[in-house]
Amino acid sequence: MFVDTHCHLSFPEFDQDRNEVIARLTEGNVSVLIDPGINVETSRKSIELAGNVDFIYANVGLHPHETEHPVNKNVYDELASLALSPKVVAIGEIGLDYHYPGYNRSAQHEAFREMLRLAKFLDMPVVIHCRDAWEDMLHILSEENHSAMRGVMHCFSGDTVIADACIRKGFKLSIPGTVTYKRSLLPDVIRSVSLDDLLTETDAPYLAPVPYRGKRNEPAYVRIVTECIARIREISVEESAQGIARNTIELFRLPPA
Repeated sequence: MFVDTHCHLSFPEFDQDRNEVIARLTEGNVSVLIDPGINVETSRKSIELAGNVDFIYANVGLHPHETEHPVNKNVYDELASLALSPKVVAIGEIGLDYHYPGYNRSAQHEAFREMLRLAKFLDMPVVIHCRDAWEDMLHILSEENHSAMRGVMHCFSGDTVIADACIRKGFKLSIPGTVTYKRSLLPDVIRSVSLDDLLTETDAPYLAPVPYRGKRNEPAYVRIVTECIARIREISVEESAQGIARNTIELFRLPPA
């Protein structure tokens, strides 16, 4: 079976054909999908979608792009309430993003810490978005560290040194379709770590793998990512898929698929 640990299937890009997309991923043997929220509204939609489909689970989160200004306490309260929904399996997507000009560093840091503390309180893994902010990300994780901290570096884009630092802090690396791009650093990362440290995702509707690059991504394409990992590690697709599925079930405490 294949697993997509990060897919925005509840986003508007799928409003016109969501049922068809679900049918294709089922036909493609994708048996677990996790839909992350990026704010209160999208977290609600993720939970609604998960409630309608047995093999879909939700995350509750606050993306760094949602923190241009300091976040109202009511937002954290609503997210904490939503996180108690039965099919919520992690706090995410949360993190830091310094890629675009005009970001509010202090507001991002405050929101990230608040969400990490919510995950600690609820004993949940976290799903972290990090773009051009690795030094601060690792520093905050060190300061907020606790014995049960665990999670995933969503859409991992770092090098082997950063990969090692993340793994030592208890995080798995989620590999997206960018692994198929010519200039990707991910093949080196995939060779340098254990299969136990890897997850797969599409981040659909974004970052479609080759040969669909430039088009809307969808969860059925996670098979391409899994096959690419198998080629890089010189193992069978079955071994790659089974190992990644096992990692997913263990991290997010899902029922056996």
